[in-house]
Amino acid sequence: MTESTRPTPSERPATVRIDDYADPQFSPDVRVMLDAIEPLAAGLELTPAALMDQARAETGLDDFGPTDFVERLDVYCSALREEAGLSRLGWFNNHAQLVKTLKNRLLIEDLVARHPEVLDVEIAAPIVICGLPRTGTTHLHNLMSADPALRSLPYWESLEPVLPAAEQPAPGAPDPRRERCQMGLDFLHAAMPYFDRMHEMTVDHVHEEIQLLMIDISTMLMETSVQVPSWAAYYAEHDQTSSYRYMKKVLQCCQYLRGGDRWVLKSPQHLEQFPVLAEVFPDATFVVTHRDPVAVTASMTTMVTYGARLSVAHPDPVAYGAHWGPRLERMLRACTRDRDVLPDAQSIDVRFDEFMADEFAMVERIYALAGQPMTTTGRAAMDQFVADHPRGRHGAVEYDITQFGLDPVERRAAMRFYTDRFGVNLES
Repeated sequence: MTESTRPTPSERPATVRIDDYADPQFSPDVRVMLDAIEPLAAGLELTPAALMDQARAETGLDDFGPTDFVERLDVYCSALREEAGLSRLGWFNNHAQLVKTLKNRLLIEDLVARHPEVLDVEIAAPIVICGLPRTGTTHLHNLMSADPALRSLPYWESLEPVLPAAEQPAPGAPDPRRERCQMGLDFLHAAMPYFDRMHEMTVDHVHEEIQLLMIDISTMLMETSVQVPSWAAYYAEHDQTSSYRYMKKVLQCCQYLRGGDRWVLKSPQHLEQFPVLAEVFPDATFVVTHRDPVAVTASMTTMVTYGARLSVAHPDPVAYGAHWGPRLERMLRACTRDRDVLPDAQSIDVRFDEFMADEFAMVERIYALAGQPMTTTGRAAMDQFVADHPRGRHGAVEYDITQFGLDPVERRAAMRFYTDRFGVNLES
C-alpha cells in the first residue's frame, strides 16, 4: 500500500462501543456454525487421561517427554470443569486446544528423539519484548520482525511448530498448517468481528511465543478466556523456569526446521518473569514497554472479556474486571520489584508516548543496544510494513474501564508505585 492509497481517517470504520459482553450476539451464519459445533461437545472428556489418549491416537506417538506437565494439566482441567462455566462451544474449543497442545508436545519429543542435534541449536542473543498488551509491544514486534535479519514466529507456526511426517507437503505444495490456521481465523473473525480492531490476526502475522509456553501447560494464556481461579493461583505459586526452558526447546525445533538466526520474541507474561528470562536467556536484550496502566487495564479487559464468548455463554464483564484489575497490578508489581534483575547493558525501558512519537528512532536505539545492524534492507522492510499496515485501518474500539466495574481513579492510585518508578505519563 502506497502513501496515496492509505485509508484516510474519514475512510476508516467508525469507532464502536461493545455492549453485548454478557449476552453475545452472533450473526445468523455464525449461529449456524455454533449449532453444528455444540452437539460435538457432548461426548468429550476434559481429563488428562482422555486428552492424552486422543493425542496419542491422532499422532501414533506416545512419548510426551518429561511428565511434570500432567499435574498442571489436571489442575487446569479440574478448573475448566468445575469453575469456568463453559458453554458447549467452550467445552469443544478448550478440548480441541488441549488435544492440539498435547499433539504438539508429542511431535516435538519425536523430532528431538529422531534428531538429537536439535538440542545443539543455539538460540543466540534474542531480543525479548516484555510488556503488557496495548503498550506498543505488538507494533514494535511487527516492526522488528519485518527485518529479514531477525527470526520471528508467524501465527501458523506458533499453533503447530512441528508438522507430522505423514503430512509433509511435496516440493512446491502448500503447508497444510497454513490452511488449518486460516480456517480457525475465519471462524474467529466471524464470531468476533471487532477483534481485529484490538489485535490483528492473520496466518502470517508475527505472534507471541505464549503459544509455545502452552505446550508445557504453563502460561498465563490459560486464564485469558475463562475464569479459572484455582489454576491462576496454582500458576502464580510455581516457578516457571522449567517451562521457559521447554519453550526454548521448542524454539530450537522451529529454528532447526525453518532456519533463522537471531530471534525477536514477545509476550506479556514476560513482564512478571524477569529472573526466569535472565536465567534461560542470559545473553538476551530485554525491551520493557510502559504505558498508563489504566489505559492498559481498560483495553486488556475489553479484549479478554470480548474473547470469552467463545468459551462462556454469558460472560460477566464485572467478574472479568475483578480478576484482571488486580492481575495486571500484580504483574506490574513484579516488573517494579524485579526490573533491576535485567542488566543495564542488556535492557531498555520504552515508554509508549516516546515510541509513538518516533518509532524508528526507538527501534534504532534498541538495535544499538542489542548490537544488531540496521541495514538498508531492514529499514526498507520496516517502512514497507508501516505503509501496508496503517494504524486504525480496521477501526477502533471504545475502551471504558467502568464497563467492567473498575474505577479509573482507584486503579490509577493503586498503581502509582509503577507510574512513579518508571516515569509513565498518564492519559486522560
